[in-house]
Amino acid sequence: MTRYRRFWGIRPRASSFAGIGAAMVIVLALGLGVSACAGSGGKGTGKRAKPATVKKPNVVFVLTDDLSWNLIAHMPRVKGMQQLGTTFSNFFVADSLCCTSRATMFTGQYPHNTGVRTNFPPDGGYGVFKARGGEQGSYGPALQKAGYRTGLMGKYMNGYQPADTQGGAAPYVPPGWTEWAVAGNGYPEYDYNLNENGKLVSYGSRPADYLTDVLTNKSVDFIQRSGTDGKPFFLQVSTFAPHGPFIPAPRHAQAFPGLKAPRPPGFNELDTSDKPSWLRSRPRLRQPGLRAIDDGFRDRVRMVQAVDEMVGRIQQTLAAKGLDRDTYLIFGSDNGFHMGEHRLAGGKMTAFDSDIKVPYIVTGPGVPANRTTDALAQNTDLAPTFLELAGVRPPSTTDGRSLVPFLRGGDPPGWRDVALVEHVRPAPSAQDPDRQDSGPGTPPTYNALRTKTELYVEYVDGEREYYDLLKDPYALQNGARTLPGPKQQQLSALLYALTQCAGPTCAAASRSR
Repeated sequence: MTRYRRFWGIRPRASSFAGIGAAMVIVLALGLGVSACAGSGGKGTGKRAKPATVKKPNVVFVLTDDLSWNLIAHMPRVKGMQQLGTTFSNFFVADSLCCTSRATMFTGQYPHNTGVRTNFPPDGGYGVFKARGGEQGSYGPALQKAGYRTGLMGKYMNGYQPADTQGGAAPYVPPGWTEWAVAGNGYPEYDYNLNENGKLVSYGSRPADYLTDVLTNKSVDFIQRSGTDGKPFFLQVSTFAPHGPFIPAPRHAQAFPGLKAPRPPGFNELDTSDKPSWLRSRPRLRQPGLRAIDDGFRDRVRMVQAVDEMVGRIQQTLAAKGLDRDTYLIFGSDNGFHMGEHRLAGGKMTAFDSDIKVPYIVTGPGVPANRTTDALAQNTDLAPTFLELAGVRPPSTTDGRSLVPFLRGGDPPGWRDVALVEHVRPAPSAQDPDRQDSGPGTPPTYNALRTKTELYVEYVDGEREYYDLLKDPYALQNGARTLPGPKQQQLSALLYALTQCAGPTCAAASRSR
C-alpha cells in the first residue's frame, strides 16, 4: 500500500468505526411509510387523541454479484420494478471489485477510508474489514438497535469462512444480524456450506440445493415470519449470481439458445493505440475467445433468471402478507462486468462504465413510479439511505449521502456532480475468484472521476485517460494528451481532493464548481 499512498498522498487512517454505535441510533421522525397522525378527536368532545405510532418501513435489499446493465433486458420482473418505482441511471460503484464495493456499501465510506482495497490481505478482504471495525460500523448493528429484525443471506465478504468460530464454541455470526445464512465459496451454486445462525449446514448437488433458489426460499420464509408482529425488518439477500463460473439452475440451462453477447461500438475495439499501455498491449479478441464470451454471456443471462424469479417471489410474498405498502424493495449489484469491451474478455476492475455503472432500482411507499433520475449516485449512499429510512442519523464518518430525497420524488440541492472511483491492483491469488483480472495486462492502481459527461483517470504509473462522453459515449478516443492544461489541472486537483476526503468533506469535494 506504500506505493499508492506515496503517489496520491494517502496516509494510513485510524479506524473511523470505533465509538459510533451510540451516534447511529439517534432517531429522526422521517414520516416515511407512516400512517397519518390521528386528529384532535370528535368534534366538540374536548378530547385530544393520542398521536399514532410512527410505523418504520421494512426494507428488502437484493444485491447481486457482477450483474451488469446489459442483463436487465432479460429480467422481466426487474424491468417491472422500473415501471413501479425509480431507477438510478447514473449509479457508480467506488471500486468495481467485490470486497471493496461491499465494504463501502456496509459503511458508507470510500475504500480509502474503509481500508479495504482488495479482496484479500494485506490490503483487503474480510479480515481487514473486521479488524478495522467494519462490522460494528455497518448498518446491521444500527438497524438492529433501532428496533429492526435484520437478516443477511448469501454472500458476505471475500475471505469470510462460514465454519470459522473465531474463538467461540459455534460458527461466528457478526454483530447486528438477527438471522444469518451466509456462505463462503458459493460461486459454483452447489456443494457449499451455510452458517445458519451459528450452525454449519452443508448443501450438495441436487437441483434443490441450487444456492440462488435456497436463498429465495429462506428470504420468503424470513418475510413471512417477520410480518407477523408488526416489528420492522431489514433483509439483505446477496446472491453469488451471476458471478463466474456461470452455472445456471437446471431449469434454465438450455434457455436462450443462440444468444450472443452485445456488440456495442467498443466491443473488441479496433484501434487501441490511444489507450494506456496496460490496455494498448492487448491483442484483438479472436476465436475461440469470442465464442467463449458469447457462451459466458448466455450463461449469465440464464443465471439471472433464478434471480429474477427471486424478485418475483419476494414481491408476491410481500403482497400476500399486506406488507408491500410498507416495504422498500431495492435491487442492485456490487459492480458491473465487461465481456469484450475494449478487447477485454471477461472481468471488471476498470474505470469504464461496463464495470463501474450498475443498476439500482427502488420501489416502495411514496417512490415515484416509472421515474428515472440521472443524478450521480454511489454505493457510499446505500448505508445512509437505509439508516434514514429507519429513522437513524448516519454517523459523521459517512462519506455518502442518503438517497431518500429521490425516493420521495425530489432532487436535493447541492447534490454531487462528480463520482469518485478508486482501485488498487490486487496481487494474483489462487484464493481469489476474481484472479482472472489480477494478472498481466490488467489495469494498474488508479483513481478516477466520473461526471455525467466525462471520465478522467490517473494511473499510478503516470498515464492518464480522458473521455468526453457526450461526443464519445463508448470511450473510444482517449483525449488526455490534448486536454488543455488548466482543464487537466482542475480535474487532477478535484480528484486529489476526493481521494483525501472523509465524512462531511466528501460532499463538498464532490462538487466540481
